[in-house]
Amino acid sequence: MPIIGHIIKGFLDVREKLAGTKDPIAEQEAVLQELLEKAENTAFGQHYNFSTILESENPASTFAKSVPYFDYNRINDAWWQKLHDGEENVTWPGTPDYFALSSGTTGKTSKRIPVTDDMIAAIKKTGVEQVFALSNFDLPPEFFELGILMLGSSTDLNKVEGHQEGEISGISASNIPNWFRGYYKPGEEIAEIDDWDERVQKIAEEAPNWDIGALSGIPSWMELMLQKVIEFHGLKNIHEIWPNLQVYTSGGVAFGPYEKSFNALLGKPITVIDTYLASEGFMAFQSRPETHAMQLSTDSGIYFEFVPFEPEYIQPDGSISDDAPALKLSEVEKGQDYVLIISTVSGAWRYLIGDTIEFTDVKRAEIKITGRTKFFLNTVGSQLSVNKLDDGVQELEEKFGIRIPEYTLCAKRIDGEFYHCWYLGTEDEANDGELANALDESLKTANKNYKVARSKALKGVKVVTVPPSVFHDWNGRNKKKGGQVKMERVMGEEKFKEWEDFANQ
Repeated sequence: MPIIGHIIKGFLDVREKLAGTKDPIAEQEAVLQELLEKAENTAFGQHYNFSTILESENPASTFAKSVPYFDYNRINDAWWQKLHDGEENVTWPGTPDYFALSSGTTGKTSKRIPVTDDMIAAIKKTGVEQVFALSNFDLPPEFFELGILMLGSSTDLNKVEGHQEGEISGISASNIPNWFRGYYKPGEEIAEIDDWDERVQKIAEEAPNWDIGALSGIPSWMELMLQKVIEFHGLKNIHEIWPNLQVYTSGGVAFGPYEKSFNALLGKPITVIDTYLASEGFMAFQSRPETHAMQLSTDSGIYFEFVPFEPEYIQPDGSISDDAPALKLSEVEKGQDYVLIISTVSGAWRYLIGDTIEFTDVKRAEIKITGRTKFFLNTVGSQLSVNKLDDGVQELEEKFGIRIPEYTLCAKRIDGEFYHCWYLGTEDEANDGELANALDESLKTANKNYKVARSKALKGVKVVTVPPSVFHDWNGRNKKKGGQVKMERVMGEEKFKEWEDFANQ
């Protein structure tokens, strides 16, 4: 009898009932107040007169008027670079012990994003809240005694100039609470292996020794790991070796495009829980089973603002114009796309994280990620966001009975005319011309701006199918396998030429 599991499940149930109703708007007001007070005497706080903002009648509005928007390059060049020069109290008190390396989905140069002790504590707090929220899901007591396999980047962090550097998943895993270590797999020794293929090989070898109840990681790399375990042991599906696997916590990208190929690796259905952990912080997590939307972490060191996602506010490089209006949580509307702006306990201020979101429930502060500002395809007025692209690909999967876990595209000039050129990653047989026609019709139906563009300057759609491994190899060549690495959904013409040369080899 799972005695410990019953105790844990009982504690979670009681704790959730005692927690009371959240007030996200009040929590956000308190977070902004705490951020301003703590950073008031930093160089950044003095430059932007945080003391005056705190004394104003409406600190949120004064803050928005006084502090400009920052993307990574802007804040790094003006402020964070000073941390690498040995300065203290720059945008947050003291100096950070960690920097999260993030090449994101664009470029080969890693960003170095400060991760302070306060941010580590905030990530842990949100993680604990997510654990408490498991009481809302119909999980048996036995689940709470099983192992949790977290597939992230290496926890063997690089020591540089008095701090440590690595991807946020590696930093987080190296700071897991002591009480969690008994559940954590693959364990510290394997987690420290830097080479992705070697680490996955060790996981496959050790897999029979673990009773895994939950998986956590980015879908594309999780699929590769599961495929390796299945292949190594000659299995039909992953449940033959981990029969008690019941939960997968997805993150980093939308799970929708991977759902069909991921489910093909399972022997029975499992519960998928979405999370939103970025290099800049733990933003949100799915807190209840009735929805796939995620609840913003409104009380854990991150203050959120929301810029309406309109073409006139978006610059060609994916940044936003300084005159773009920012809304508070109390001002947002359901169903509208917003560019997410954050200020954090790591000293990011009015920071453009690069994601767009939509509220599905304003009162609960529940959101879904709808795309990336840099992946907004608006050439010749098509106005396609990533969620529209994802939906189109999923329609192809349903119509043709195939799996397409990866894709990328570009608005490309061919003989002076614009075409949307797609590469779809699939192992299944399909006719490229039929896929192109079906994708075109799907997007015309779903998006009126695309339909108008197709009647004017956008001449057509072209599709090329390649194995999904081409996408994985591209990421391995340009960045690093595993961890937070994600595939570009939309590329510019110069980058797309590199991709086509690579894919055609």
